[in-house]
Amino acid sequence: MILDQINKENDIKEIPSEQLPALADEIREFLVEKISCSGGHLASNLGVVELTIALHKELDLPKDKIIWDVGHQSYVHKILTGRKEGFETLRQYGGMSGFPKRKESACDCFDTGHSSTSISAGLGYVAARELQGEDYKVVSVIGDGSLTGGMAIEALNNASALKDNYIVVLNDNNMSIAESTGAIATLLNNIRTAEPYEELKSGLQTTLSKIPVYGEKVVGKIRRAKSSIKQLVVPGMMFEDMGITYLGPVDGHDIEQVRKVIRMAKRVSHAVIVHVLTKKGCGYAPAERHPARFHGTEAFDVATGKVKNKKEKPGYTDIVSSVMCRLGEQDEKLVAITAAMPDGTGLKKFSGLYPKRFFDVGIAEEHAVTFAAGLAVAGMKPVVAVYSSFLQRAYDQILHDVCMQNLPVVFAVDRAGIVGKDGETHQGIFDVSFLGSMPNMTVMAPKNRWELSDMMKFAVRYAAPVAIRYPRGEACDKWKEQRAEIVHGKAEVLRQGREVLLFALGSMVQTAVETAELLEKQKIGATVVNARFAKPFDRNLLKKLAAEHDILVTMEENVAAGGMGQQILEFVQREQLYEQVLNIAVEDRFIPHGTVAELKEKLGLTAEKTAEQIIKLREQRECHDSNKCSESGD
Repeated sequence: MILDQINKENDIKEIPSEQLPALADEIREFLVEKISCSGGHLASNLGVVELTIALHKELDLPKDKIIWDVGHQSYVHKILTGRKEGFETLRQYGGMSGFPKRKESACDCFDTGHSSTSISAGLGYVAARELQGEDYKVVSVIGDGSLTGGMAIEALNNASALKDNYIVVLNDNNMSIAESTGAIATLLNNIRTAEPYEELKSGLQTTLSKIPVYGEKVVGKIRRAKSSIKQLVVPGMMFEDMGITYLGPVDGHDIEQVRKVIRMAKRVSHAVIVHVLTKKGCGYAPAERHPARFHGTEAFDVATGKVKNKKEKPGYTDIVSSVMCRLGEQDEKLVAITAAMPDGTGLKKFSGLYPKRFFDVGIAEEHAVTFAAGLAVAGMKPVVAVYSSFLQRAYDQILHDVCMQNLPVVFAVDRAGIVGKDGETHQGIFDVSFLGSMPNMTVMAPKNRWELSDMMKFAVRYAAPVAIRYPRGEACDKWKEQRAEIVHGKAEVLRQGREVLLFALGSMVQTAVETAELLEKQKIGATVVNARFAKPFDRNLLKKLAAEHDILVTMEENVAAGGMGQQILEFVQREQLYEQVLNIAVEDRFIPHGTVAELKEKLGLTAEKTAEQIIKLREQRECHDSNKCSESGD
């Protein structure tokens, strides 16, 4: 196999050009085989095989820099830099990341995971290169979906002033996760299908060629001109008007064509955009037919493309999907907003039923939030469905445009807590902290599927900002009979004990009940409270129960800093209820990739680990009290 000859960076330079298409086929087979076992981002990687090969043939890594926007399309890059053996551990705890990681290879020059960042990072590299008098190429690879992000446009604005070479490769597959939307998508579509240009070029060349003696010479000069006919008439001149040279579009699956345009781009003495057309999922029929499904897939059967271990129970996202459809039928003012993720956030069904009240703004979380604020102030009831890790990007808009005006915007915060295999950039462990710091914001989390449904109904009726956080995966179906009315700021007691008070939020409620059962076997009684609200938490109930229990334990799938537990600690110390609170939360660090179960075990977020800590704390208290008694007796 040709792929066997690739064991480190730049080995590809020894592969003859005529063998590169065969290498591309081998890489595709390798990716389908490996990802069918491990799961991962398949469609995006299948789409950039030839593009990545061309970049590696024309660049010298790690001296030259390739920055992959988002980074989920970096698998081919990892293969070509000698990491194909690492695919046995792809996205597993302690194994190879599904995203670029500087600590993993010198050829990964920038850690990515969120969209629209690569051009800004590339400009930073270019500035550093010039300030330090160094000589290397900088290439940012960004998708057409990511180009809709405001940060990318801001960076292009700055790139237009460059006087040094900088290459932006626009990987245009007409997709983000869902199909790209908006003016940028329309602009790129016009470029892809610019038939008038082709007709004009052909007609002009034919006419000029008929001119005796000089005709052919004129045509030759036009072909060689730096600013060709295409630069005059193709509707992609937004880039040219900004002062950025535009090259393309070129077939992203033609290796030699891409290599040629990259060589041209390397000679430009300022910023240049290379527009490459690719097909997401290229080379694997199921991924070509369903690129969104194979954007991020679980393990699947290669022959059919079907997921091997398909879930049977509905997930929390499914519950939101169903509730939104019912609420949409009941209230014509309800509108739904997503940032390029109608499937992932469960809004696809809503969009089909109420297309005029559904808005996909593209990869633009900041815009999504302020757009929702405008809808709310004008009398509509907007629900913004977004992953926790992506909501971080709209911090200022939530604070300034929603909370400051106390507007009734609902945030359906999906993938909250430990997400798992996508690692640091996708763990949803900060939302309680940053949302909880905002005046007027209410933060909720359900214990099970029915409570999520009730919280959604409560939130759309509530006349102020509300965020409901819920985890990835199957929805808890316990305690169906315990479905008390949702009252703002009120918690509920699920289990009554005597000694230990477990005050748990959302996904950690089930862990708290399991912890109480373990403690019971040790003759330690525990009360379990379903907090429901991280902000405002139920101070009255907490104060009442504090007098009845010796130990207080808070439990949340969020970082400890600024989380519910920290707020409770401050309260009980101020009220002189407890000197010490055991806070079960995520420690102060970024959490790597692995299964959710593995990561919770490592972080101490399991019932067994929590029970151990409680028993240890109880023994310390008893020892401390015993010493006090001894001193008193003396």
